[in-house]
Amino acid sequence: MNPIAVSGPELVIGTGDAYVALVRPQIDPSDPGVRLAAEQAGVTPEEFVGPGDVWAVVWEPEDGEGDGFELPGLRDAEAEHFSEQLVTALGSGEPFTVEAGAVLRLDARPVGDGYAFSAEVTPPEPEEADVLSVEIPPVPTLTLLADLEAFRGSLA
Repeated sequence: MNPIAVSGPELVIGTGDAYVALVRPQIDPSDPGVRLAAEQAGVTPEEFVGPGDVWAVVWEPEDGEGDGFELPGLRDAEAEHFSEQLVTALGSGEPFTVEAGAVLRLDARPVGDGYAFSAEVTPPEPEEADVLSVEIPPVPTLTLLADLEAFRGSLA
């Protein structure tokens, strides 16, 4: 368990076992774990946490070998556009593909009352990095739509 409190907008597509997430972590400089880590690093808590405006892609496949990377060029407007594409596509009831730039591609297929996803995550560096695939089991469409609405609200 991470002793540092993190908050900020996050869009998680998947379940606790397998997911991809678009997140903009914000670390609280007053958190005791942050203060301790900053002290150990020899900087102020505010310097330690940084600006808190850098987006990241995080993933966890079913085998538990997840990771993540930062997307320093991504803006809130682009994250919102990605979420709008998802909302529109989910309303179709058909298979669809949406992309978040060159780093995240979601291929969705209807399953029962939801969608299953094949996600391709492409780290921006190094250029020869392998594309990572995450198979995401079905998630109910209503759950996805509620998560998207909460995500879009967190961007406001």
